Amino acid sequence: MKRLRKILFPFSLIYGCIAAIRNFMFDFGWKKQTEFDLPVICVGNLSVGGTGKTPQIEYLIRLLSQDFKTVTLSRGYKRKTAGFYLADASTKMEDIGDEPFQYFSKFKNIHVAVDAKRVNGVSQILKELPNTEVILLDDAFQHRFIKAGFYILLTKYDELYCNDLVLPAGNLREFKSGAKRADVVIVTKCPADLSLDEQNKIRKKLNLKANQEVYFTTIGYHKEITNTTEVFELNNVDDDSFIAIAGIAKPEYFYKHLKVEKNKILTFPDHHHFSENDIDLILKKADGGKIITTEKDFMRLQGKLPNEQLFYLPIETQFLNNAESFNKKIKKYVGKSSRNSIVYSK
Repeated sequence: MKRLRKILFPFSLIYGCIAAIRNFMFDFGWKKQTEFDLPVICVGNLSVGGTGKTPQIEYLIRLLSQDFKTVTLSRGYKRKTAGFYLADASTKMEDIGDEPFQYFSKFKNIHVAVDAKRVNGVSQILKELPNTEVILLDDAFQHRFIKAGFYILLTKYDELYCNDLVLPAGNLREFKSGAKRADVVIVTKCPADLSLDEQNKIRKKLNLKANQEVYFTTIGYHKEITNTTEVFELNNVDDDSFIAIAGIAKPEYFYKHLKVEKNKILTFPDHHHFSENDIDLILKKADGGKIITTEKDFMRLQGKLPNEQLFYLPIETQFLNNAESFNKKIKKYVGKSSRNSIVYSK
């Protein structure tokens, strides 16, 4: 692996320099950025996938949607529609993509939109939903044509961006200096017992600016598996009575939590659209038993597999500490910037 990285390193320099030139043009106004007069929060990363953007967006939805009219805007990766699309009662997963459809299915008090061109997406949201008070941009850290008011950068505990290289030698989309655009950096998927001493060591490694804050989160797995009609305690599910399948980036945490043996696993590419052959393979391997998957995969599999067999394991972002500080910072930004003039100043 080290030898391969050395071979690819010159290509990484080229890729990184192209990204740096692009960022330079935005930073100095040679490329236009559009800013809107309402709170826009961007959640993204420097690396390619697997940092936990979906549960972080859901955390923000729970935090904000009771007080503010909230809209999420995603690219809609691998959807079968084009341009701007605002989800409604007739929307199917294929129309907006698995992650936006997950938000749409779970949270009935928000609106969900997709558009690869985020500036156009926000403009259309304000046109069709003029009372919108905050927009959450999903995976838009490198989408610099829009200037968000608040940037949240995610980096995975065991793959910190400061230890990584730019594509193709590593997994970064741009040089690690891009982290300077973040207001907050969240180290995700940490061990639940990560010590304060270890947290401080990571802070030093990240070497952020004085005005940037670092938080640490873990993935909280629910104790039950569920589908549209049933719920089972995971501890009561016999180890030999289920298989685990995943089509997400970095599924290792999911498999580890289930304590599933390798011969009971089927792994597919991230955002995979399951074919008839895939479904046949899954049913054959399950042999009548339960099929446990991620919530994101469940969005793509429901209706294709028997409901009595298909279940998912819900997850949530959990802060190891300082959750109140993070919540206050977000609400203060949204409150001060919101057109309804609610201010969280305490």
